[in-house]
Amino acid sequence: MDEPPRTSRPHIPGYGLPEDEDGLLDWTYAEERLRESRHYWLATVSPGGKPHVTAVWGVWVDGAAYFGGGPEVRWAKNLRANPRIVVHLEPGDRVVMIEGDAQLTGGEGDPEVLAVQDAYQEKYDMRHPAPFWRVRPEIAFGWTDFTKDATRWEFRPR
Repeated sequence: MDEPPRTSRPHIPGYGLPEDEDGLLDWTYAEERLRESRHYWLATVSPGGKPHVTAVWGVWVDGAAYFGGGPEVRWAKNLRANPRIVVHLEPGDRVVMIEGDAQLTGGEGDPEVLAVQDAYQEKYDMRHPAPFWRVRPEIAFGWTDFTKDATRWEFRPR
């Protein structure tokens, strides 16, 4: 089992966040939201530095966010050039954001892909074709009441 992430208060000067760690959210809050959310908002950057945001269907499997799409969509082209990504869930008053690198999975029949396809089947009643993009969080943020429970989770390198 992986170690839980380090939990702390995000550093956001001027917003009145408490300095103590009372009320920080547990990582299980974020994982539950990542499992239940139907839409994952992806923020990527083009090779020329132009930001791009879009919503996709996604699933949370074994500590990673997965999503798929055609190889010629803008966000996939962006990820092939620069794998840095932010995944943000809706709504904005139950926030979960994860930052990391996106990696392309294997193809049909790969055990990881089969687990992701099973998760799509359960969540969306459809078997999404491979491949998928995988994002394991490096840093994540979440809150339900910003000035009381804003939380930062930092993951150790894998």
